[in-house]
Amino acid sequence: MKLGIAGAGNIVAEFLSFKDEVKGLELQGIYARNNRDGKLDKLCSQYHIAEKYTNYDEMLRSDQIDTVYVAVVNDMHYEFCKKALEAGKHVICEKPFTANTKQLEELCQIAEEKHLMLLEAITVMYMPYYREIQEQVALLGKIKIVECNYSQYSSRYDAFKRGEILPAFDVKRAGGALMDLNIYNVHFVTGLFGKPQEVHYYANIEKEIDVSGMLILTYPSFQCVCIGAKDCAAPVVSNIQGDAGCIHLEQPTNACTAFQKIINKQATENYDFDENRHRMYYEFVKITELIDGENYEEVGKRLAHSRIALNVLVEARKSAGIIFSGDE
Repeated sequence: MKLGIAGAGNIVAEFLSFKDEVKGLELQGIYARNNRDGKLDKLCSQYHIAEKYTNYDEMLRSDQIDTVYVAVVNDMHYEFCKKALEAGKHVICEKPFTANTKQLEELCQIAEEKHLMLLEAITVMYMPYYREIQEQVALLGKIKIVECNYSQYSSRYDAFKRGEILPAFDVKRAGGALMDLNIYNVHFVTGLFGKPQEVHYYANIEKEIDVSGMLILTYPSFQCVCIGAKDCAAPVVSNIQGDAGCIHLEQPTNACTAFQKIINKQATENYDFDENRHRMYYEFVKITELIDGENYEEVGKRLAHSRIALNVLVEARKSAGIIFSGDE
């Protein structure tokens, strides 16, 4: 995979810290809006990136790039993905995929027409612990209750309260706690149990955006509660409870390396998958493998999951009265 990056923010810096560990990944170039502060120069020098661009269209014209990793601000995902697909590039898009389902469906159509791969960079779905839970969850019997709490006080909330609206808390930039933190819980749950029957989001809203909230997902035989908060903190915990046992996590769903399986009247089993790898390593290893192997069938399955997750997120937002630009 010959990769070009769109964006130079914190998530890109995290990716660059381990990119040399990913077999088959060749980083060819990086784009940012400008290089006034010399940030692009520093990144290219530190991580040996061949080309830097301040013109996105110019990067897309490079025949040395076959895939673009879109890691710009949330509300720009659709525009950057669309341009990359129209330029004949495979696309890896940072979460959340797009601001609404209409945008994602258009991207899916372009990718299909051009026979290109379109994937969401969502760590949960690629981590070893999660693959194991997918295998073990059937042992819990009939599922009764699912809860996921990812609450983390954000330093940006202090700025928000002072009146400084950064993208993470900006309704115009598709921000908010649901799209930033609770999105991982949504992927965790829908990846295990599919699309829920009902979606209700009870959000704490300030300046038109959710700073925290409780998402209720109704399934045929159980209720699920997903909590995401950026205005308050709590111990991070997730539980999948069935009539035969429970799976218990004490780490965020996007970066978990261990869990416990507690089967009724049996000794607790501990699962540890800590390999001292960056949490994003696993998704890029697999995505590189999928793109280089032209595995359109598997990419299609992963895209289908992302569509379910985004539908839940959009339905949740609308139930709480959170409206993004472009919503129908």
